[in-house]
Amino acid sequence: MRKISVMFIIILSYVSYGQDKFNAMVKNETTGLAMPSVHILNLTQVIGTITDQKGSFEIEAKANDTLYFSYLGYKPLKIAVTNDMMKFGNAEFNMTELAFALEEIIVRPYKLTGYLDIDVRNAPINTARRYSISGLPNRGYEAGNQNPGAISKALGSIFNPADFLNNIFGKNPNQMRKLKKMREDDEIKNLLASKFDRQVLMQLLGISRLDIDEILRNCNYSDAFMKEANDLQILEAISKCYEEYRILNL
Repeated sequence: MRKISVMFIIILSYVSYGQDKFNAMVKNETTGLAMPSVHILNLTQVIGTITDQKGSFEIEAKANDTLYFSYLGYKPLKIAVTNDMMKFGNAEFNMTELAFALEEIIVRPYKLTGYLDIDVRNAPINTARRYSISGLPNRGYEAGNQNPGAISKALGSIFNPADFLNNIFGKNPNQMRKLKKMREDDEIKNLLASKFDRQVLMQLLGISRLDIDEILRNCNYSDAFMKEANDLQILEAISKCYEEYRILNL
């Protein structure tokens, strides 16, 4: 009986540890006022929530989890949860309006002379190589830089979209599990439905904007769809494409 009690306590402690609640508040860095309706995502556990009218929120988290804060017109915030945050609670995070977050930009004019022959020679050249293949519908395929694997990467993605997807997600199977979890979390879906910049998708999936575009392009989605679709539609498109090609290659 004593052994059963000890085991029960251990299991209960483990469950409680795995379901820690993290409480904090989000404020405007300039005004110090609370910010309601800020989306907070736990990128590690792939769950989301939003702040209430007082700027407060609660989310499941553990030490070393990564939280991502998103609000229209504000610079995204990425925070690693620490043991002290979990222990003491009452953490406050400040978000900065994009108008105040702009970094210095140095403009380098081309110093045009007005003479076409001279100005053409001085204009910068895009060194990315682009390849066209007879019989394929796209006007060209850009392989990026001039490293030896650039051409093979482009050709591989053209002829086998499943391989391209596997090259991105196959190295980390957790990414595909993340796709499934993202589609099941209502807060994440609501956030993605209002986004068009792919920033949240990039953070959740751990891939670049170029990778997202390449996936869609090789899954035969049109340029119009890629430009006009919201992030939730992009998520569904990537998931559908991967599932279809996985079935075909079983």
